[in-house]
Amino acid sequence: MEEDKATAAFDNVITEFETYEDFLDSQISPMDLYYLEDEELARQLVELGYRGSGEVLKREEFEARKAAAEASRLSKRNQQKTLESAGKELKDDFLKALAQREEANRSGKMTSIIFLRDRNSQKQEISGYIDYAHRLKTEDFEPYFSGRKKLFPRPTDLSFFNWESKVSTSNPSPNYQVIAENSTSGLLFKNKRDRKVINVDPKVPPGDNSSRTPIKTSLYIQAVIYDHVTRRKT
Repeated sequence: MEEDKATAAFDNVITEFETYEDFLDSQISPMDLYYLEDEELARQLVELGYRGSGEVLKREEFEARKAAAEASRLSKRNQQKTLESAGKELKDDFLKALAQREEANRSGKMTSIIFLRDRNSQKQEISGYIDYAHRLKTEDFEPYFSGRKKLFPRPTDLSFFNWESKVSTSNPSPNYQVIAENSTSGLLFKNKRDRKVINVDPKVPPGDNSSRTPIKTSLYIQAVIYDHVTRRKT
């Protein structure tokens, strides 16, 4: 019972004080400062248990409890987080298509690959394949859905090509491996979860559990979304 009371008291301290120094200061009386004439010395005496009231809370324990409380807060926030497309007035079909797929890509039910072709800020034509689920986890998509930013492929995405500078890159992501890029088979992506291969060649089917959806959009020269429903290997 006493232990439970002490734990509750410590939890209140974590909630009430932003830093350990703030906690120490709360235990120092004006009389302590008058006699000691040194705030840092007064803090040290509180930390050692020679001043202050109540249980002594060590710095390491304060910081550990503070970190645990923050981790718990972030976890709860992530669990309660609404979709970043929610409540947005989406006029373009491309943004509507991303919104329709947001929940499935966040939850892991689907891993979509976005193909985009357009001109960058230097008016150079670029194209690339984006792992939508990975970008959702590593980037804030609210500015895209609200129209304040425009989604572009990057050299760090699954595939990127600058048609003017001829710069070409390809990179694996947490969801996909680039397994072929040549004149015969074209560009292929292997899903790391179920090991199914997605073929982005429009002349052939995209593969098992996959679909290809061209999007009519005023935002890009060309936009295509490849949806892959992921299934674990049994």
